[in-house]
Amino acid sequence: MVRYLVAGTILVLQGRRRRLGRAKREVGESVSSWYLYVGFLAFVIAMLLVDLKFFDAENEETRTRQAAIWVGVWISLAVIFGGIMFLWQGTQVGAEYFAGYLIEYSLSVDNMFVFVVIFSFFQVPQEYRHEVLFYGILGALISRGIFIALGASLVNNFEWIIYIFGAFLIYTAFKIARGAAEDIHPDENPVLNWFKKHFPTTTKYDNGNFFTVEDGKRVATPLLVTLISIESTDILFAVDSIPAIFGITKDPFIVLTSNVFAILGLRSLYFVLAGAMERLHLLRYGLGAILGFVGVKMLIEYFHIEIPIWLSLLVIVGALAITAILSLKISPPEDKKSEEDPSADDDPAAEEQQPADHAK
Repeated sequence: MVRYLVAGTILVLQGRRRRLGRAKREVGESVSSWYLYVGFLAFVIAMLLVDLKFFDAENEETRTRQAAIWVGVWISLAVIFGGIMFLWQGTQVGAEYFAGYLIEYSLSVDNMFVFVVIFSFFQVPQEYRHEVLFYGILGALISRGIFIALGASLVNNFEWIIYIFGAFLIYTAFKIARGAAEDIHPDENPVLNWFKKHFPTTTKYDNGNFFTVEDGKRVATPLLVTLISIESTDILFAVDSIPAIFGITKDPFIVLTSNVFAILGLRSLYFVLAGAMERLHLLRYGLGAILGFVGVKMLIEYFHIEIPIWLSLLVIVGALAITAILSLKISPPEDKKSEEDPSADDDPAAEEQQPADHAK
């Protein structure tokens, strides 16, 4: 009798292990229930409101100091959440979260250059930039949520889509390593051009308002034009970043939370790094290496080759650390510095006229 009980117990445990293995690999399975999504969303909204209320210093030195504090706050919250994942769901899920967070955060740093280009192009006054970034990040959170839901649905229903994502990431890796962010031209943005063609705009800023009244008509200010440019450009970056994190984990909750925590600190990060982007001139090579690695990882799944999450995490941290250290030790070429500071050669006399030309 004891022998049969032992044999039955072993069979049950083996069956449970197989079920757990399938659940672990099954696409779309989440570590959380719907109420955790609701709770996390409420937390995000509350933190955005706190950020909007307290991060509003007009003095540039004070704003930079506040931004540095907020960067620390957002990173601390992300690390604490990752620790909760480790304790609650174990090493695998915790490592997946941190790997996804590091990928998204590093890509967000790369986005900083685009923000610098757009703000310089439209000559947006410093005191209005924090509000544009707030609404830009709010829009980014919404668009990322849509992309994550769509991506999870595609991967869940069409397993072969993961290989397309992998090939796309390898292409994106080469594009980023070549400096794709430096090829952003706001005046060629089709969404922006369509908006300016169909809606009346003004050339004047109105105390940070997105709309104003001119000659009895409601018109869009250059601030709204800038916001549209940032939002539409961010969508292109989302197309690059979302497939990358699905190469790390298929859990929608981990994909969502790692993305959100990386995006939440973008506004503060901009004011900390905007004046020093040229010092991270080699970061794009690290990002290219990371995306290429994730793309290959997704493709070799076809041959049932699985790269452990600890190795993925090691590659991500190593690529970021190496390129960051080399960026600080190796100065960028002089011509590179002038390219990455588009406002350096602006004619002060033309500063008032330039945003008018772009907003038309």
